[in-house]
Amino acid sequence: MRLNELRDNPGATREKKRVGRGIGSGKGKTGGRGVKGQKSRSGVAIKGFEGGQMPIHRRLPKRGFTNIFAKDFNEVNLDRLQKAIDDKKLKTGDTITVASLVEVGILRRVKDGVRILGNGELKAKLTIEAAGASKGAIEAIEKAGGKITILAPKGEKEADEK
Repeated sequence: MRLNELRDNPGATREKKRVGRGIGSGKGKTGGRGVKGQKSRSGVAIKGFEGGQMPIHRRLPKRGFTNIFAKDFNEVNLDRLQKAIDDKKLKTGDTITVASLVEVGILRRVKDGVRILGNGELKAKLTIEAAGASKGAIEAIEKAGGKITILAPKGEKEADEK
């Protein structure tokens, strides 16, 4: 196969519908927009407009808020760790940290730390350093003979020193 032989699968692409090209095309005259009025013209933006009535998004009360201090953790299940060990990406003797997980490709980037979740089965004895872990994950790691250390989240170490 060569670059000039590359093609889309049959039926994968459609030709653009040519609107406003005569009454015989089936999409002539009004061009599929109906007739008359503001919406038949171009450049219209009346998303929440209800004809002058107070729009529903302004009638309803505001709810909730976004916590700007919320931590965003990477989540890793035990089965992903076990698969990495089976694929010889992680060694059982090493301490598993966020940096080592990024290095072997389990995580794409470091956020505010990693949380270990208990989905799947762990057979290997591991030493893990993480920002958090579920009860099930801690039990499974200790049952396999491993050890988990819960680290203080970023920003709390500086607060403790003051």
